[in-house]
Amino acid sequence: MTNQMNSGNERVDLAYRRRKNAEEMRHQVIAFVLMILLTLIAFAAVGYEEFSHWFVIPFILLLAGVQVAFQLYYFMHMSHKGHEFPALFMYGGVLVMLVLVWAFSTIVWW
Repeated sequence: MTNQMNSGNERVDLAYRRRKNAEEMRHQVIAFVLMILLTLIAFAAVGYEEFSHWFVIPFILLLAGVQVAFQLYYFMHMSHKGHEFPALFMYGGVLVMLVLVWAFSTIVWW
């Protein structure tokens, strides 16, 4: 069993881990509250009858994209070190998807 300590002092390492865990939990709670707020805004946009569907649909898609980013970076820990390779594949997949949607939409509409 390997115990890797940062400083060699067990109390300092424990305090550091507790501080980092508390910071991580605070970020997750803030992201969760923001995602709930974005969901409520999306419901309000749909329920408000003064907005046309030409505004509401792209607005909801924008809010969904923001929520996906929150999910990836705060709940799936994509902001941490060591997640660069999976992030590269996800961003590459998104790029391929956007190119395909663009290509097929131009084929259909021309």
